[in-house]
Amino acid sequence: MAAEPAEAVETTSIALFKKYSLDDIATMTKLKSSTQRAIKRNVADEFPLLEPIVDDLLPKGDTQEAKGKGRVSFVVVRKTPIVFRQQHGPLFPTLRVLHAYPTMMQRVQVDKGAIKFILKGADVMCPGLTSAGGWLPEEDLPEHTAVAVYAEGKEHALAVGQLAMSVSEIRSATKGIGIRIIHYLNDGLWRIGDEFEL
Repeated sequence: MAAEPAEAVETTSIALFKKYSLDDIATMTKLKSSTQRAIKRNVADEFPLLEPIVDDLLPKGDTQEAKGKGRVSFVVVRKTPIVFRQQHGPLFPTLRVLHAYPTMMQRVQVDKGAIKFILKGADVMCPGLTSAGGWLPEEDLPEHTAVAVYAEGKEHALAVGQLAMSVSEIRSATKGIGIRIIHYLNDGLWRIGDEFEL
């Protein structure tokens, strides 16, 4: 899981974890020290705000890798999944980690009308981000950027996703998918919680 490039890989969406369960985890392996160090570097590079606490988040000796359905690899600490990636795609934090460190990644906001759809695993359409209740960063983030998806009037992120187009393209679009949802509240990964154990 450590040193693969992530730039050109598009992650499969449509509710990757919608029906995920512990039965979908095939293997669990304790990681070598060198692999643990590489993962820490990757996490610190991908999420620079976590660098000061990366040793606490991924303590030496307590880190395992789980591999499961959909070619997903998880970094697991004390039975709790911390980050994951599909194939050689980008790293994504689990929502539990994102809730603990809410400023770790770029943030977007959808309007209230999008909430019920996202909580069923639907992707975010551009109008849900550009309407009165939506919000996009001023910075023109490129396509495939991992983002924390918040909802109008809610304190915590309800999903982790990946931009399907750049922020400037989303701003000018009147239809189409703006964010592919990867992991959302109450999906299978959320329900597994801290029970990763074979």
